[in-house]
Order: sequence, then structure tokens, then C-alpha cells
Amino acid sequence: MLNPTRLAAARKRRGWTLTKLAAETGLSRVSLSAYENQHQDPTPQTLATLAEALGVEEAFLTADDLDEIPVESVSFRALSKMTARTRDRGLSSGRIAILINEWIERRFALPEPDVPTLTGRDPELAAQEVRARWGLGEQPIGNMVHLLEAHGIRVFSLTDDTRDLDAYCVNWHGQPFILLSREKSGERRRFNAAHELGHLILHGEDKIPNGPDAEAEANRFAAAFLMPRASVLAQGLTNATAPQVLEAKKRWRVAAMAMAHRANELGLMTEWAYRSLCIDLSRLGYRRGEPHGIAHESSMLLTKVMQQLRANQSGLGAIAADLGLHPAEVQAYMMGLTPLAVDGQLGGRTTGRQGHLRVVENG
Repeated sequence: MLNPTRLAAARKRRGWTLTKLAAETGLSRVSLSAYENQHQDPTPQTLATLAEALGVEEAFLTADDLDEIPVESVSFRALSKMTARTRDRGLSSGRIAILINEWIERRFALPEPDVPTLTGRDPELAAQEVRARWGLGEQPIGNMVHLLEAHGIRVFSLTDDTRDLDAYCVNWHGQPFILLSREKSGERRRFNAAHELGHLILHGEDKIPNGPDAEAEANRFAAAFLMPRASVLAQGLTNATAPQVLEAKKRWRVAAMAMAHRANELGLMTEWAYRSLCIDLSRLGYRRGEPHGIAHESSMLLTKVMQQLRANQSGLGAIAADLGLHPAEVQAYMMGLTPLAVDGQLGGRTTGRQGHLRVVENG
């Protein structure tokens, strides 16, 4: 029997209105509305038509209820300017990432969340406190994704058709998630990851994690977390030139403009020197991108999961088969990992807990 919450989730995942779904399937909008409002059940043939159009298996549409992620719990940027289509796609994509994580957690023991709640704390001080708690000292962070996973935060990719979103985070029943765009540079994605960590830490409890003030606080946290005050002050960046900033950015693995902004924020530059520096960096191409940038960071946790599944003659196809998704859909969330099952091959299903996964910090 069709589950209306699943139909709505699959439709929103594609960014489709009921009118668009009607056009894609040849079904009437009235009938589709009746299906989503549980006033009518589709025939088996109609169910198959819906599944094919939406890019899911029939099993996805008939599985248990799928609770939606409340929009007020998500750290969307510029929510008031966001289209309903972008919002719904982002939320539905996040919900599928949560499904994938739940599948993994039923089979593997994953790190428990270790994310302090510092609501209302000054972002600079909060970043220092988290660094101290996680034993990071003042050193550059080697791999931001590995660090987050080691402290129990699940990190997944945003799919290509949600490219209007840079990143967002959500705390789902006590389990924090961060979703990152694959479209951004490696440096920008590290900053986005730190920004979303800032939301999780600063905007927990009953504070809504979006709006101009929340965004400014998360940006300040990210800068302080990736580029700690004491170490940056010791780098000799007073009125730094473009070559000096480009050298410093390699150390901290951040964007050139972020490095320049941090130096200015810490009082190392006059306004004239900062403006001149930004002009020089822009001429070199660092306003719009990150020439010769670092590679994207991948997930250690998901890599280990896939290695163990492969050892058991399984892979992405097992996750896809159990969740009623296509393997390519599952692959899109996996932080750029190479698929371990042939596209279109469902693979064997797995049952029971496969083992313990220990994710070690890579600082």
C-alpha cells in the first residue's frame, strides 16, 4: 500500500510540484493529491508508474512513515530568500541521508556524538573551548571531515541537484548531521563544515539556527576554529601581502580571502592594507575560486563501512535494495567515494550487526 509520506518525500526530493508529477506520469493532479492525502490508494500499475517517474523502487513508496525534517531545525542560509523548491529538495535529501545513516547504524557501531552545547557563548571563545575539549591545541586541522566523524557527527554529500545549497546541519533526535555541497572548492567546503559545526554548538537547545545573526556567529566560529587566534598572530601577517597570505592559507588549508579576512579581524591590517590585499587576491582569481586548491576531503567512516560491506560480498547495492533506492542515488550522498557495486546491480542484502567502526581523528 502506498505510504503518502513516502510519496511526498520522493516528489519533493525531485523538486516537483503535484502539477509537475502529473505531467511526468500522465496521472491527474486530483488523483495525486488524493494519494498524498490518503484519500485513495493507487492501483499496482499506478504505483509502478509513480516509482519509475520518481526514480525510486516501489518498496520505497510502501515502506514505513517518513517524518519530515522541520525547516526551523535546519541551518539554511538566507531562508527568507530561498525558493520552496530549493528548501524542499534540501530537506528531502537530508531525510534520505538520515535513512542511509540509520541503515548503517543497524549494522555497525559508530562514534557517539561529542558535541558541546555552548548556546549564547561568544563564537571566538566557543571555538577555543571546543579545540581544547577535542585536544586540538593551536595546530591546523588536517582533515575537517575526519575530525567531525570522530566526534560523532555524520557527514554526507548534498546531491548535485541541490547545488543551490552550500551546506546545512540538523540535529535529528540527538544525532547531528552535516551535509556539504560537492560543488565548492576543498577550502570552501572545510569552512562550510566548520560553519555548520558552529551552528550545532552555538545554536542548540531552543535557539533557531538560521537568520543573519546566527549566520554571522557561525562564520566567526568557523574562522576562529580553523585559524586559532594565537597561532595566526604568531605568523607575522601584519599588513600582509598577497604572497604572504597565499603561503599562510596553505598552512591552515583555508581560502585566501578567508585568511585575509581573519588577519584583518585580528587587527593585523590597516583598512587600506586590507582593501589593497583583497584587490590583489581578486586579480589573481581568488575572489571567485581557489586556484590550485586542495582536494576535497572524503569520509573515513563511509570508507570503512564500504570496505567492510565489500568484504562481505556486498556494497552500495545492499543499502539501495533495503531502502528501495537506486544505487546511484545512494552513491550521491557518499562524499565522493567510488562505488563498490556495479551500477544497477542491487547486490546482496545484509542482516545483523557487521562490527565496530572506530574513526580516528586525523588532525
